[in-house]
Amino acid sequence: MKHFFIAFFIFCFTISSFSQSIINGKLTTKKGNPVSRSSITITEVNTETILSYDISDSKGNFSISLKSNNEKIQLNIRSMGFKTIVKIIDNKTQKLNFVLEEEVTELKEVVVKPKGITQKGDTINYSVKAFSKQEDISISDVLKNMPGIEVLNDGKILYQGKPINKYYIEGLDLLEGKYNLANNNLPHKKVYKVQILENHQPIKVLDSLVYSDQAAINIKLKNSYTVTGQIELGSGFSPLLWDVNATPMLFSKKRQMLNSYQANNIGDDVASQLKTLTIEDLLEKFEHNDSKQDWLSIQQLSTPNFSEKRWLDNNIHLITLNYLQKLKNDYELRLNVSYLNDYQKQNGYTNTKFFTANETISLFEKKYNKLYTNTLETNLTLQKNTDNKYLKNSLKFQGFWDSEHGAIQQNEENINQNLSNRYFKLNNDFKTLFSLGNQIATLKSYVGLYKTPQSLTVQPGQFNDLLNNGNTYNEVIQNIELNTFYTNNSLGFTKGWKAFSFSPKVGFQFEVQKLESDIQTSENNLNGEFDNNLDWTRSKFYVLLQNQYKKKKWRIELNTPIFFHNYQLKDKPLHKNQDLNRLTFEPRASITYDLTSYWRLSTSAQLSNQFGTINQVYYNYILQNYRKIQRIDAPLPETQNLHYSASINYRNPIESLFFSAIYSHSKTDNNVLYENKILENGATELEAIQKDNERFSHNLMSRISKYFSDLKSNFTIGVNYSLQDFQQILNSEITDIATQTWRLNGKIDTDITNWLNTEIESTLQFSNNEIQKQNNQTITQQMHKFNVNFYPKKNQYLGLKTEFVKNNLFSQNTENFFADIVYRYTWKKKKIDFEFQFNNIFNNEEYKTININNYSYVESNFTLRPRQFLFKVRFSI
Repeated sequence: MKHFFIAFFIFCFTISSFSQSIINGKLTTKKGNPVSRSSITITEVNTETILSYDISDSKGNFSISLKSNNEKIQLNIRSMGFKTIVKIIDNKTQKLNFVLEEEVTELKEVVVKPKGITQKGDTINYSVKAFSKQEDISISDVLKNMPGIEVLNDGKILYQGKPINKYYIEGLDLLEGKYNLANNNLPHKKVYKVQILENHQPIKVLDSLVYSDQAAINIKLKNSYTVTGQIELGSGFSPLLWDVNATPMLFSKKRQMLNSYQANNIGDDVASQLKTLTIEDLLEKFEHNDSKQDWLSIQQLSTPNFSEKRWLDNNIHLITLNYLQKLKNDYELRLNVSYLNDYQKQNGYTNTKFFTANETISLFEKKYNKLYTNTLETNLTLQKNTDNKYLKNSLKFQGFWDSEHGAIQQNEENINQNLSNRYFKLNNDFKTLFSLGNQIATLKSYVGLYKTPQSLTVQPGQFNDLLNNGNTYNEVIQNIELNTFYTNNSLGFTKGWKAFSFSPKVGFQFEVQKLESDIQTSENNLNGEFDNNLDWTRSKFYVLLQNQYKKKKWRIELNTPIFFHNYQLKDKPLHKNQDLNRLTFEPRASITYDLTSYWRLSTSAQLSNQFGTINQVYYNYILQNYRKIQRIDAPLPETQNLHYSASINYRNPIESLFFSAIYSHSKTDNNVLYENKILENGATELEAIQKDNERFSHNLMSRISKYFSDLKSNFTIGVNYSLQDFQQILNSEITDIATQTWRLNGKIDTDITNWLNTEIESTLQFSNNEIQKQNNQTITQQMHKFNVNFYPKKNQYLGLKTEFVKNNLFSQNTENFFADIVYRYTWKKKKIDFEFQFNNIFNNEEYKTININNYSYVESNFTLRPRQFLFKVRFSI
């Protein structure tokens, strides 16, 4: 904690080093009428360097907070139809009223250019027209061009380095976290602007009571009633290729609809459009612990870290129906249904080096895998979200019927793996907020049932010494079934008093799980020696008080939860049991201060406790994959984590300049240490022992982006650093391990002329680990993209896409140079695009890369998609 207080002292010292002035007043005409929407800026004297600004409201009032050491500052007032006022004033808190003099301006020929970014209060508006390029199709393409906004490879949207908490279309949440469906299919030409809603509180009844430092996105369409979407048909070779996308959409004030059928074998992973991405929904999934768990697996290849369209060998079909209807009394009814069927193939080999304190063990594997996915999801939601009441009830079902088949060649031995990987979930989530006297009451209730039946078959049998007295045998089968009941219920209240809000809450969680597993061999000689029959009961009672202070530039939050945990574990046949009771206090404090309208400082500290889950405590062996078998006959894992972070953010919409830097550090105390026994053939036996140990992590992330309107250029640069320091037992010896990674990336997007655009993007990554103070080889990975986009005519686009990837491996460097050509012709009258793609021109056949794990380096060779030609026809709705 001392580090946090030092950081907090520096934070406060930084704030106090600036003098604060508040300049407010009112703008009126000579007749006393208020003048609204006037621009009031504070600049340095006789310069255009803006220090702070405001826009007058409907009553003509303005208020500007300023952090500057200048003795004199310049006040500028500009409003259409009035004379400009420029006045030199003292840098001190004062009230200034102005009477604006009307002025008639003769307008001759005027060329109107869209203003890229504007701000009003906590809403930042990005003009889609200002940031779109001729080759852009969806709104996702345009978001990637907007400074301050980052779209990750999986589609997740970040604003100032943090994930958004909601994605709205015309103020409605149709997709609830799975916004890739809209982002990748909504034509950008139907969108007027993209709004960033800073400090967004999704629950309206809490908007003035509970502060949020997260941002949301709202898509504003050009028309209040919009029917749009696309139909895309494509075919090509080789082999025979096909691509289908039929996605109609409807958006109106009372209903929204987005339906889609997408199918292809061109390497486009449309399954990513069904991923939950918003931070609010991800936190709910984490709290309920209801995500699919893969207990068993086959040995897969590490996939390349560039576009999956170069390597993914797929055959995918996706159907999704999404409908939202506004009902009477401000209720909304939403139905989301999706079905996914996918078949993927992987082909390549891995060369793995395991590092221990005394030796290095090598393992070479040639792999061919077939992955089958069948998933059905439904979500029926009734919601009301108004200024005086909130109600939401969601009934969800999720079913996975997945299977995987893998063939491995190792040391001239053929190993076959077959996995049945199923999972089923049914849950209901209810939440309501309502007025109770002069406070807001919150009632939450979640109930879920989960079932996880999984089975792995390996031929020939493995772990001969452990499972068959050192003799070879034909087959081993691992079966697992886990049944779970979970509920979480709470009652809370929120009350505001002056600049404070207080939110006490009481609640309880209860979980019952039954784990049954067994290992069978072709010899039938185990007789239940490797069975698990574990009964797990977890309950948690909690009382917490959330306190918030919000006044002017300060946001302070203090949470003081107290938890009582009870864990009961029993495996009757093995005569094993545990009974654990713990009382924990887990406070969290955060402070946010707005230095100016542009600069924001934040810091936070949190003490938390986590306890193990059922897949971290079982008393008999489970064969997780063909070369990993483990049991955890140890006390329930207990971890205490001290985490603190600090961040600084700058965003200036007027100058289109955005900057963010975030540092975080955590120290984790554990009571269990894991022992990995690495055999000569690379197989791993894992067990756990009771031993106190610590883990440290440091993470730094920084990003700056700037749009130069005169140069029509967008510039972005980012830096990421991470360091992990911990212990593990490798082959009976306690080993200190440290892993660190540096990642540098930059991007420049420039319109050189009206008919020529260039994009340059580079990424450098340096990774290495240290075992027992001995440094292993540093792995360097490079990725450089250079795209040239030509626009011969307004309805034609020609693009040359190039990508250079370089990796240093154990004993050599590998280089891949990719090139693609795209030509698109638009028949504007019919709103039809004809597109030709020539991909992987130089026919790169394989890609080599390396990944660093805790105590191993894994060099992978992945078979790529061959050179291919594709012709598409796209109809805009």
